[in-house]
Amino acid sequence: MRGLRLFACLALLMSLTIFCGDTMAVEQSDYMPFKRFSQILDLVEQHYVLDISRKELIDDAIKGMLQQLDPHSAYMDSEEFKEMRENTMGEFPGIGVEIGMDNSRLIVVSPIEDTPAYKAGLRSGDLILEIDGVSTQDMSMIDAVKRIRGPEGTPVVLTILHAESQAPERVTIVRGIIPLLSVKGQLFDGGVLLARVTRFHEDTTNELVKAIKDASKTGPIKGIVLDLRNNPGGLLDQAVSLSDLFIKEGLVTYIQGKNKADRRDFSATSKSSDLTVPMVVLINAGSASASEIVAGALQDHRRALIVGEQSFGKGSVQTVIGPLPDGSGIKLTTALYYTPKGRSIQAEGIVPDLIIPFQPITDKADAPDRFTLRERDLSRHLANGNGSKASKTTEQKAVELLANDNQLRMAVELVKGLPAIRQLQHQ
Repeated sequence: MRGLRLFACLALLMSLTIFCGDTMAVEQSDYMPFKRFSQILDLVEQHYVLDISRKELIDDAIKGMLQQLDPHSAYMDSEEFKEMRENTMGEFPGIGVEIGMDNSRLIVVSPIEDTPAYKAGLRSGDLILEIDGVSTQDMSMIDAVKRIRGPEGTPVVLTILHAESQAPERVTIVRGIIPLLSVKGQLFDGGVLLARVTRFHEDTTNELVKAIKDASKTGPIKGIVLDLRNNPGGLLDQAVSLSDLFIKEGLVTYIQGKNKADRRDFSATSKSSDLTVPMVVLINAGSASASEIVAGALQDHRRALIVGEQSFGKGSVQTVIGPLPDGSGIKLTTALYYTPKGRSIQAEGIVPDLIIPFQPITDKADAPDRFTLRERDLSRHLANGNGSKASKTTEQKAVELLANDNQLRMAVELVKGLPAIRQLQHQ
């Protein structure tokens, strides 16, 4: 009996020893990467040819860590974090371009309409090879944004390679104040409203509601063309609330992170103000992020006909964490977003129901070579129709828009014909 007890005690002691040994091994394994980092930090401090502070080394290490995760995660120092917050709250100086990273290359996601970048001819998909003569190879996106921005009226020289070009070109762009007005409207004959949404900031949905109300003063709205071309995205909540204007009820989008239990659904709610008129949505390769949420939701609900070209394919959700105690912050990819039917847009984009490539006009010396909606063509406040002069100006703008834009012409004709198509489908 005594031998059995001794054997049991020895067995228990051995199991405890093995357990503790495994725990220590795990702890040592977790500690090793930190030990290696510390060793390399010491080596750099001791032997690197230039003097660099430990803070700078650690900041750069954090930047590199986040940059290696994906094209959209980033570290922001206190100044950069402050600038990021201002981007969705008011005007800011710059050239007006949304940029991203693709295989460590800096690319143009989309130029914002009517900004210096847009007028200089930057296009979705352009590679930015240099900024003021400095190569963008291995440059972080935060650093690139910092170099591109600057005081109003000052120039920045970008070396650009267009997708269809064989050789890069240098483009000098004078920085300006980038306004955050995001919705413009134009009323066409037959009660068709063109609603051009250039980005999604904190007041975009209210701006669209106002544009619709202003247009309604001249008569009933019989159809809407929602133009999301070259819209680089913005705030998720605005994409959801804008979609809710047209979807009576149901899922708009959901985001799914690492933990499946953390899924978040964003839904539309039924309201008396919901718009039920026929609808066409225009998208292209510059339509990204929040634009794709809207287009995907309207497509899955069969609420609108999606027309144009396949969208950019940015289907990841970035969570901004900060400010941290020193005023800095990080932008971290925490989830992917999905359409109501569970389609992931990441690296895929939204495929239109009707694919219609944009056809530039080539028979006019001064014709634009790409998508041509500009501020001079679209009025900020819709004309009320009172007085022949104002009415004529509105008509002229409408004629010019349709003459220069084959995708828009098709969208207007489709939205006019949708009621008849629906009637045939139900017969």
